[in-house]
Amino acid sequence: MNALKIFSAICLIAFSYCNAQKNAIVAHRGAWKKNNLPENSIASLRHAIDLKLPGSEFDVWRTADDSLVINHDAHYNKLLIEETNYADLIKFKLSNGEKLPTLHEYISEGMRNNKHTLLVCEIKPSEISKERGQKTGVAAVETIKKLKADKNTCYISFDYDILKKIREIDSKTSLQYLEGNKSPKEVKADKINGVDYHYSVFQKHPEWIQEAKDNKIILNAWTVNDAKDMDWIIEHKFNYITTNEPELLSERLKAKK
Repeated sequence: MNALKIFSAICLIAFSYCNAQKNAIVAHRGAWKKNNLPENSIASLRHAIDLKLPGSEFDVWRTADDSLVINHDAHYNKLLIEETNYADLIKFKLSNGEKLPTLHEYISEGMRNNKHTLLVCEIKPSEISKERGQKTGVAAVETIKKLKADKNTCYISFDYDILKKIREIDSKTSLQYLEGNKSPKEVKADKINGVDYHYSVFQKHPEWIQEAKDNKIILNAWTVNDAKDMDWIIEHKFNYITTNEPELLSERLKAKK
């Protein structure tokens, strides 16, 4: 049995939590939109968990003094996160009064009273160097393992090398690639077990949907906010659908039953 076959066997066991679901809702940056909560806030995460959504996505950066923080953009309050110390970032509150959350705080909240919601951790590519992005990925995995949240977390990134670096240190964790420029067979060859592409990529390459299923590669699509696009993804039975509109997607799923 060669290494690729061994990896496939491991996937069937270790990633069963991810693969078991069909058309499962992932709240993009938490469930924030309906209640006007800050994106990537503790409050938006908690709301996703309270809604018992199957997944909630968030974004991780590393500050100049190596704190891991949750924010979508490279800048926070016009400060480049990677070149700013954490103490200077938290001088500025989120719109609901929260401080900029650390990964430790965010994951700790994500593990509290949570029996349903997968934590979907996006490692942002570094604005400074490829190597820095990879180190951020490793640091995030180490933090999540220390909190014993690794079985409740999967990792996504636009930077393929970040995912490959994570695979080097963790043979079992679930990884999904975001960029949309590799086929399911290509990512499987690099021991990455999921493709999480913009829905338009799958509309351009519909053959990748069956290819992913045939190769037991997780299918996820972002960011699906329009009912028509939701219906298309639902009909093709993806594992996950990432959206800013979890309530609307829930309605579309119910209508399809």
